[in-house]
Amino acid sequence: MSSQPSDPDRAPGVNYDAKVVDGFGSEWQRFDQQAMEHAEAHELFERYFAIFPWASLPASAVGFDAGCGSGRWARFVAPRVGVLHCVDASADALRVAAHALSAFGNCQLHLATIDSMPLADGACDFGYSLGVLHHIPDTRSALQACVRKLKPGAPFLLYLYYAFDNRPAWFRAIWRVSDALRTVLSRCPFGVRSTIADLVALLVYLPLARGARLAERVGVPVEQIPLSAYRRQSFYVMRTDALDRFGTRLEKRFTRAQIQQLMEEAGLSGIRFRDGAPYWVAVGVRVTAATTFM
Repeated sequence: MSSQPSDPDRAPGVNYDAKVVDGFGSEWQRFDQQAMEHAEAHELFERYFAIFPWASLPASAVGFDAGCGSGRWARFVAPRVGVLHCVDASADALRVAAHALSAFGNCQLHLATIDSMPLADGACDFGYSLGVLHHIPDTRSALQACVRKLKPGAPFLLYLYYAFDNRPAWFRAIWRVSDALRTVLSRCPFGVRSTIADLVALLVYLPLARGARLAERVGVPVEQIPLSAYRRQSFYVMRTDALDRFGTRLEKRFTRAQIQQLMEEAGLSGIRFRDGAPYWVAVGVRVTAATTFM
């Protein structure tokens, strides 16, 4: 096995945004996740994979990470499986992932878009895509492309940004203001995006997160406090996520019902959602061939 990207000159697929891909390549070069404490990284991994059916995988399972980025999830998945195909459209991101995964001989890195993954249809025992498909022009088509790679009965774990469907109106109003900032900031040069995102992390994320942590300690419910999900996270995570949220030109959000529908239309069943942040993480299994929509 190889931890070096395959097909370095591979032509990109059609379902991608080049500027978004370049932006994430720059992000993962700056925040390669190596500075994060192992315990914190593992806790985040467990948060996303809490509902993943590890026990259902066959011995030496073969699967894929669609949009592997820095390899931050793959480094926890690789020791549990036989082969892990790590796919990303950014060569810069894959160079970061190659370094992060250099100790794992069972990782195969592929420079490819979601719709051009060099994997045979129906060949994989599992797959996952976390925080990626909402940054792709056609999320539905990208999800269908992922499901086509699965064997019948194979699980797929998905994380898409939520549309604040479980939040009050005032919470959604705050988001609309922040999204206006994202729309402007995401079109600035990377250095400007990164610097302002750092300021947002310092002046917004950190005070709200630490305030929520103090409130929790005295018994105050914190679920509805914006950014309370970061109350136990390091400033490094806040900086990474601030750039992730405010630095990308393309961001889509989905309600739980919409995600359920997307997954069912892609050919997944037995869909379960994780209760609690991050919203929404869901898992389903492929039972039939993915439906193709025109």
